[in-house]
Amino acid sequence: MDHHSAGDRPDRPGPAEYFTGDVTLTPIIEAPLPAQLRALSVTFQPGARTAWHTHPRGQTIFVTAGEGRAQRRGGPVITLKPGDTVFFHPDEEHWHGAAPDAEMTHVAMQEADDSGTHVTWLDHVSDADYTA
Repeated sequence: MDHHSAGDRPDRPGPAEYFTGDVTLTPIIEAPLPAQLRALSVTFQPGARTAWHTHPRGQTIFVTAGEGRAQRRGGPVITLKPGDTVFFHPDEEHWHGAAPDAEMTHVAMQEADDSGTHVTWLDHVSDADYTA
């Protein structure tokens, strides 16, 4: 059994190369092998969002607070509320983040592939895509 106290998981800012706006990442778990699970609590300030990205084994997000948005490439922008769960399919290009006038927090869960890759980052989400 591994126990991780809250103080063992310091918050860190979301890197500008992968996020637009003010984003805080709080690690929950990166399970040791053979498990492949990584989970983070992510807080987006109003208007903040991820860049387009994919996950080799998919990603589940569970909204815990605020109001958010998400979109798969070529699909409509959807509104997210507390209690909503979204599963993005393996290798599906997508983004997620806060609404323009509200912050949003979600738990993001994804598994690594056999090479240890959890995510592949792509281009930033344009303002036109975000406001669509």
